[in-house]
Amino acid sequence: MTSIRDLLGESLAVGERFSLELEAEDGLLVADHPYDASPMDVAVVEGVENLEERPPERPVEVEIVGRVVEGRIAGRVVGGPGGD
Repeated sequence: MTSIRDLLGESLAVGERFSLELEAEDGLLVADHPYDASPMDVAVVEGVENLEERPPERPVEVEIVGRVVEGRIAGRVVGGPGGD
């Protein structure tokens, strides 16, 4: 049986990685969620210390993690601009 939690995890793509364009908003680095069906955008809150620029000029690889920060699903930087 599929639970609501499973469905929400799938629509938020928890554990998946995406190349995202980040922008600064209210002191956070944020991005549109790559899935149109996602009820939340992404707040990148882990690994930002590894970025040379905030926000970076090019997309960075971000992994979606299973927690919520200021109404957005949290993400962590796992690769620099261009997927480095």
